[in-house]
Amino acid sequence: MSNAGNRYDLIVVGGGPAGMFCAYEMLQISLGKKILIIERGKEVQKRSCPEKVTGKCMKCKPFCNITNGSSGAGAFSDGKLSLFNQEDDDFYVGGNLHKYLGVDQTKKVITYTDEIYLKFGATTELQGVKYPAEVAKIRKSAEKAGLDLVNIPIRHLGTDKAHVIYKDIENYLKNNGVTTLFETEVTDLIVEKNVVQGVMYKPVQDSEYKQAFADKVVLAVGRGGADWLEMMCKNHQIVSSPAVLDVGVRFELPDTVMSDINTYMYEGKFVGKPNPFNDKVRTFCQNPSGFVSAEVYKDGLILANGHSCKDTKSNNTNLALLVSISLPAVDAPMEYSRNIARNLNKLASGQVMVQRLGDVIDGRKTLKEDLEANSVVPTLKSAVPGDISLGMPFRVMTDIIHFIYMMDKVVKGFADGDNLLYGPELKFYSNKVELSNEFETSVKCLYAVGDGCGLTRGLMMASASGVQVARNLCK
Repeated sequence: MSNAGNRYDLIVVGGGPAGMFCAYEMLQISLGKKILIIERGKEVQKRSCPEKVTGKCMKCKPFCNITNGSSGAGAFSDGKLSLFNQEDDDFYVGGNLHKYLGVDQTKKVITYTDEIYLKFGATTELQGVKYPAEVAKIRKSAEKAGLDLVNIPIRHLGTDKAHVIYKDIENYLKNNGVTTLFETEVTDLIVEKNVVQGVMYKPVQDSEYKQAFADKVVLAVGRGGADWLEMMCKNHQIVSSPAVLDVGVRFELPDTVMSDINTYMYEGKFVGKPNPFNDKVRTFCQNPSGFVSAEVYKDGLILANGHSCKDTKSNNTNLALLVSISLPAVDAPMEYSRNIARNLNKLASGQVMVQRLGDVIDGRKTLKEDLEANSVVPTLKSAVPGDISLGMPFRVMTDIIHFIYMMDKVVKGFADGDNLLYGPELKFYSNKVELSNEFETSVKCLYAVGDGCGLTRGLMMASASGVQVARNLCK
């Protein structure tokens, strides 16, 4: 083990949106700071998923290119930047940033962060703002069905355009002196007397461990690093509390059914509490004319997700249907989610499972010939037909089915039997890390931002949290 280490003003663990924007803002405030970003995945232009060629998820080693790499999982999402309505006195999506900054300050930080995206080439067009009368009608229908509709402005980058934007930000950081170690894994934190001193790291293809030291360390590991962060909390007594789990499926249906939502809002964020359990169920990450995708996490767990591009289109819309579950008596609630994924993966021969809604309702397994005759053609070609209810908890399946029928009162055809459910879709967050108003953890000089620590949800809020933590560090 090498004892010789480099010293930096700041070390950022994770090169996703939160980490990139933290480094960017540090440069704006104090050009000349010595900054190190350590990212276990590849550079943006080297990240590619072989599924388009092979027809199935290859579970790339050592890390999935969809969930790891420069710009994080955000580069392979559909690139939606969720903004806010000026009149709103709360934030209904995106996490808890406003609980630390206040609503007004959070709006200012998001506006500033949005300007950065525009600077690097994001579209100036906003979705969800052009048709207020039509949106009001949809909202009224939702209320009659027992659903809440959250409609906020959205700036859609598209998966293809997101790659270009994040690559330009990556180059900007490099050209302004930020050192980024790609394909390099942080194996541990260096903590002495409850004060962080630096990190232990090694290239993923190497066995030599190295050290880097800094006055401040920021953890911006995203959902892909939630397992690692959970381990760090245990090893270094970083105070955290059980997180709320998001468990559900990716739902795919024709664009024609979702035409009004796609046209008037691009993404409709519906929230309900269906009987009999009264759990919170919500739509998330809607992708008009998009594609269902697979992504791989720790231990080869494969999950469903979705994206949409600016140029390449399908005939289907996909979106997540997520049930929020709280397990306050469980020390490691993520393990509950992982077990769901393991069971469904086993049933689908290590791939994502797909099932017709009609077969879910009828209590029968979807067969290959059922899919071949189905009017909704699956966009994830590697998905294996089966019976999701064999691996998904009864309570979650009941919530999802009842929610689908509630949505059918708003969007006719939402509950059509040919619509498809892909499972599982889970959102991995570590136990919620307890943070000060400066985003400092219980270990001194160690900070945490982004989705992985439970602070934010989504690209914009994660990016804004990176901006804010840089400002906090420079006070």
